[in-house]
Amino acid sequence: MLLIAIEQPGEPPRTVRVERLPCRIGRARECELCLPSWRVGRVHAEVHVSGRAARIVDRGTLTGTTVNGERIAEYGPLSAADQIEVGGYRLRVQVERDVSAAAQAPGRSATAPHLASVGWRRLVHRQLLQTIDLRRRDLRTADPQALRAEIRVLVEQLLADGIELPADIDRDRLIGDVLDEALGLGPLERLLEDGSISEIMVNAADEIYVERDGTLQRHPVAFSDDDAIRSVIDRIVAPLGRRIDESSPMVDARLADGSRVNAIIPPLAVRGPALTVRRFNRRLLGPDDLLRTQSASPGMLAFLRVCVERRRNVVISGGTGAGKTTLLNVLSNLIPEGERIITIEDAAELSLAHDHLVQLEARPPNLENRGQVTIRDLVRNALRMRPDRIVVGECRGGEALDMLQAMNTGHDGSLTTVHANSPRDVVSRLEVMTLMAGMELPVQAIREQIASAIHVVVHQARFADGRRRITSIMEVTGIEAGRVQMQELFGYGRRDPATGPDGLCGSGVQAGPGGPGGTGAPGRPGASRSELSAGFFGRDIVPAFYAQLASAGVALDLSVFGQR
Repeated sequence: MLLIAIEQPGEPPRTVRVERLPCRIGRARECELCLPSWRVGRVHAEVHVSGRAARIVDRGTLTGTTVNGERIAEYGPLSAADQIEVGGYRLRVQVERDVSAAAQAPGRSATAPHLASVGWRRLVHRQLLQTIDLRRRDLRTADPQALRAEIRVLVEQLLADGIELPADIDRDRLIGDVLDEALGLGPLERLLEDGSISEIMVNAADEIYVERDGTLQRHPVAFSDDDAIRSVIDRIVAPLGRRIDESSPMVDARLADGSRVNAIIPPLAVRGPALTVRRFNRRLLGPDDLLRTQSASPGMLAFLRVCVERRRNVVISGGTGAGKTTLLNVLSNLIPEGERIITIEDAAELSLAHDHLVQLEARPPNLENRGQVTIRDLVRNALRMRPDRIVVGECRGGEALDMLQAMNTGHDGSLTTVHANSPRDVVSRLEVMTLMAGMELPVQAIREQIASAIHVVVHQARFADGRRRITSIMEVTGIEAGRVQMQELFGYGRRDPATGPDGLCGSGVQAGPGGPGGTGAPGRPGASRSELSAGFFGRDIVPAFYAQLASAGVALDLSVFGQR
């Protein structure tokens, strides 16, 4: 139960008792506290309560909400001395008694216990900053364990001297959260320790989603406020020499373990800073892992091993989150020892188990908009470094022209990834990216470069159940009548015993109700569901370059291309 004291100029003070929680404050009649003024939004703010702790959350109104003269997005825990101003009204909130989840308004969700601890975390962190200015310490040179122990002593002293925690707040957990927010990555610290999480998405301070086994789930942890998210972003990008501010509100970076990070802040992000972390698998994956997760068939992997070892140029295509980088990492580790490999990436995340390895990483412009080094610059520089293989993390612009030239000038066995919806779309994507290099080349010349440079296209897709699979492997056979010719060697789809493989994905046809991940039954009329099965298959087509390898005396297994 809440007691809210209300003051308005020209009117006598009054006190309102609110039973239903959370308490909505606004001019709408359905609000628990109705303030009839044009300066007050329909639902201006909300007061949430857990135990005897209350916090106020602004609902994004034009005039805003202030506490003790400072405009806030969220503030807590509130005390009886805190002065809240909403559209000319002055409010003071006092929790009259403990409030449990049963006291919530019908049909509205109860306030999660962790949200109450967020307010106490903010309070302790604020007083910690007043006690010691962490920004004056060089956290990069200080011993992490000693610094954490020092700050822990200060936090415990603050709690012992003047901050009395409610009984439902875990004291040790609160101290750990404050230390993580002051010295580490805040709530992300515990999420990064969870090996089952493949992606972390921070939409707002109190809205964090994670991906497990391809499924999105909302996680109960939360940041204190938007400033806490900004501090975490700064800690991530600063050691890499990158920046994020209003003049450069987007940044790509990486964590120490190789995880990829993307951050975007206002004014581009309307609801506040947004952070996305794509986890890096600390364990080096190999072909056996792809078999275990049913991402590929043994025949596919046997063929791809031959392609890598025999220096075929391979392009991996697919959509966002399809697992292109993971597959690129697996194939790169199949490169024989003794070759000089140069990897080129926007944010270094490939992990190759090779001795003769050079890793290059692009660099964004500095504050003066100078010093930028693009992927294209690095590809051209790599050609002067006597590489045996060039591995480009992703072709997304003019560097495609330099990559094609490298593949056509003696650097066979190079690998890269491209965003595309199907294997056949790779050609048109490469044409567009080559034109982005600023060279006025005829389309026919570009297609001839593509046909002679690329040997194999591997397409990977992410399915509705979260699994990532190789859905098609196609060989580039040349150019005819001005079009790049391709033939499919392997595919994935549903198969009908009467008609054979129905390679929906491999043919570039969108997966419909009967496609991969669907529920229908394609094939001959009247086919029962038991007669249909989704799986990998070969097209009974032997790639053209196998004839060259056979003439050179290389032992080859042609059975992998069979329809099995």
